Amino acid sequence: MKLYDWTPAPNPRRVRIFLAEKEMEVELVQVDVLGGEHKSEAFLAKNPSGKVPVLELDDGTHVAESVAICRTLEAMRPEPSLFGTTPFELGRIEMANRQLELEMATPIGIAWVNGPIVGRTGRFQQIPEAKAQAEGATRKFYRRLDRELGERPYMAGEQFSVADITGLCMIDFASELVALEPDRELSNLWAWHERVSARPSTKA
Repeated sequence: MKLYDWTPAPNPRRVRIFLAEKEMEVELVQVDVLGGEHKSEAFLAKNPSGKVPVLELDDGTHVAESVAICRTLEAMRPEPSLFGTTPFELGRIEMANRQLELEMATPIGIAWVNGPIVGRTGRFQQIPEAKAQAEGATRKFYRRLDRELGERPYMAGEQFSVADITGLCMIDFASELVALEPDRELSNLWAWHERVSARPSTKA
């Protein structure tokens, strides 16, 4: 199998960490996103949405979208489970992951698109008001996570899951490339961050 990847982006990293947790190896193929390779005819044949990551299976078929890829990998290798096994775990992990995507990853993405790195590509009209609003929404969600992580060790409860992978990748991306690092006073959030960052899969 091959994973079409762009190392700085959070969504391909989600899949790389998931693969490491499953102890699965695939060939990594770097896509020049800043150079526009993901919008080329050859890449659009793999994923018409023109986004990374994309998993290419051994038969030449493709699966795009990071969670869809992770679900494919979980079906191939169910243990250790990262989506849950009981009805409650399945629902709770899905809920936590979805809220992280909609309420944290989305505003981080808006801030990124309207920030200086993307601005230098000239592909998007920069909207400062959208950037400011997205930054505020992200910081509000960080505070919510800090409260919730004072009551449980991981994003969805007592076990490490795909939701923790999502949270870590988005927070690291926001901190390093979007100037949206969580405030250091959010001690529960940073304790969680230290806990999950210590895992071998997240260090790889």
